[in-house]
Amino acid sequence: MTERTKYLNTREAAAHLGLSTRTLDRYRVSGDGPVFLKFGGRVRYLGEDLDGWARSRRRRSTSDDGSGPRPGPAGADR
Repeated sequence: MTERTKYLNTREAAAHLGLSTRTLDRYRVSGDGPVFLKFGGRVRYLGEDLDGWARSRRRRSTSDDGSGPRPGPAGADR
């Protein structure tokens, strides 16, 4: 049996990320958020895109601007 792709609406995507829908809306307008799909006027997200975007935001400290090497898995030294 093939698994059907699940498209998440903004409310579901925000819950997946632990964000408010308003924050996700702002990120979408500014271009700072995860990639999304548009079907007419409907916005949808793929879970794998949300997870990839979240991983890309990993930081080692609050002063880390993300321009250096990315942290590895928890507990791994690089």
